[in-house]
Amino acid sequence: MESSTLLRDDERIDQLYSQDVQIIQSPSCFAFSLDAVLLADFVRPNHRHKLKTVDLCAGNGAIGLFLHHKLGGTFAEVELQPRIADMARRSIELNKLADRYRVFNMDIKDVFNQIPKDSADVVLCNPPYFPVTAKSKKNPNRYLAIARHEITTNFQMVAKQMSGLLKMNGHGYLVHRPDRLVEILTTLTKWRLIPKRIRFIHPKPDRDANMLLLEVIKDGKPGGMKVVPPLIVNDEDGTYRPEVKALLYGQQ
Repeated sequence: MESSTLLRDDERIDQLYSQDVQIIQSPSCFAFSLDAVLLADFVRPNHRHKLKTVDLCAGNGAIGLFLHHKLGGTFAEVELQPRIADMARRSIELNKLADRYRVFNMDIKDVFNQIPKDSADVVLCNPPYFPVTAKSKKNPNRYLAIARHEITTNFQMVAKQMSGLLKMNGHGYLVHRPDRLVEILTTLTKWRLIPKRIRFIHPKPDRDANMLLLEVIKDGKPGGMKVVPPLIVNDEDGTYRPEVKALLYGQQ
């Protein structure tokens, strides 16, 4: 099918050149950002033919699609919002990956209605970052508000469902914000997800980290967490540093 016939009004096709992947996006609805690219890069390669990967809070399927070379087997993309789930389905079709990817338009709290417990080798999640409080300033765009704020789910639910999906010794990968690190580590450990590797992302040199990447292992041995070298996204003048350029555009 021609790419133009897969697009709806107010949509465009963006490309992650480094992975030769095209993603259907809508500026008024949802668009992947650098955190999706960084999380996909953080995932360890695994080319097993029978690997099963689940992407929770999958959005338009960007993270899963970015991993189609890096991970073998099949992908389940779980996304609550119907329009965004539909964009994910069409992006999968656009990349001719329908034999490996399936989209489930559902709340992650209901995920076991479609995906068996203890069945996944890898679970990914780019969850909403911000808790909802009386003082929260939520985006007036409902699509973006749900993606960024814990309106329809929260980190407790994310950890619970990630743990439930993973096989023993399965790997989970998350991107989140450093200001919630204590809560994140406490919650993950409660749900038998043992933190094993963490990377902090800094927007510029001499700026505090504003993002973190985390790998966990279900029922892993306690302790032994590695803090790997940080990533600095931009130089002082705001241009992408070479590592980030390579992740976005491939080796130039």
